Amino acid sequence: MNDAEVSPANILVVDDSPVNLRLLAQMLSYMGYLVRPARNGRVALSSAKAAPPDLILLDIMMPEMDGFEVLARFKADPDLRDIPVLIISALDDMDSVVKSIKMGAEDYLPKPFEQVLLQARIETCLEKKHLRDREKLYLQQIEAEKRKADELLHVILPNEVVAELKATNQVRPRLHANVAVLFADVVGFTPYCETHSPQDVMMNLQALVEAFEKITLAYDLQKIKTVGDAFMATGGLLNSLDNPVANCVRSGLRMIAFAPGLPAGWQVRVGIHIGPVIAGIVGHRQYLFDLWGDTVNTAQRIETQGEPGTVNLSRAAYDWVANYWPAAAKVSMPIKGKGALEIFQIL
Repeated sequence: MNDAEVSPANILVVDDSPVNLRLLAQMLSYMGYLVRPARNGRVALSSAKAAPPDLILLDIMMPEMDGFEVLARFKADPDLRDIPVLIISALDDMDSVVKSIKMGAEDYLPKPFEQVLLQARIETCLEKKHLRDREKLYLQQIEAEKRKADELLHVILPNEVVAELKATNQVRPRLHANVAVLFADVVGFTPYCETHSPQDVMMNLQALVEAFEKITLAYDLQKIKTVGDAFMATGGLLNSLDNPVANCVRSGLRMIAFAPGLPAGWQVRVGIHIGPVIAGIVGHRQYLFDLWGDTVNTAQRIETQGEPGTVNLSRAAYDWVANYWPAAAKVSMPIKGKGALEIFQIL
């Protein structure tokens, strides 16, 4: 049994007549409700603001502030407007009834009345309120779930992609020119996994990836994905950068510097290439924003050929940063599918 089923409803009774207040309080207490009397509209508003009741029984003919003005103020207050109001008045003309309902009253009961009729009207008003409260709760839960889904979407996809997905319900694949692609990989990761516990591997890998995410964010790069121990990011894909390769090199150098400080003492190598890429989303379940093209493949192959602790660039990428970093080594390596490829190493 929930709280709504065991807790008695709290009813605010507004009437300027002490006799009427006492009579209504006795009736309502007998019915099992909690009663809060208010002898005028000002007291009623103050009492409701301090602790909103479940229902308001409101008289019309009162001095200072009549029932219509009190009703109008209740309905104008965002914190009180949803509280049901049952008008109980000696005014039984149709104009007063219609005016009350139009102003937002839940029901109208003319005096004098039978106790059984009052109880029926109260129960109806409270049941409607219960249904409205439950609907409001469901809507709040739906909004909370939508916010969670939206937050998850922003974790999975870049903000620009999420905006297009929401606006058009799709993400069109696009060809992007001059995108710097960075791959960072842990040297000797597989042998490490074979000699250490899963908990140890995951603790170090989690710390590494979190650090890499912060580093790429600091240099305005876009993380694309992690595959095992490989981390992939881009520069100049979804945002404009003056020199996307330079941002990737700076990011790569910081990645290399960070990794040995982990308990695992890993070393990292980085590969960078620049060129055109195709970007889009694949799949409908567990979908992924990804890149395709020769630029991606070349960057990954350059990374695999690099020495531990070095940032390795293709000729196309190095031309963007030759004025900033002299190459510590220039080698020609056979790259599968590419033949001999010049690779520039930055320590």
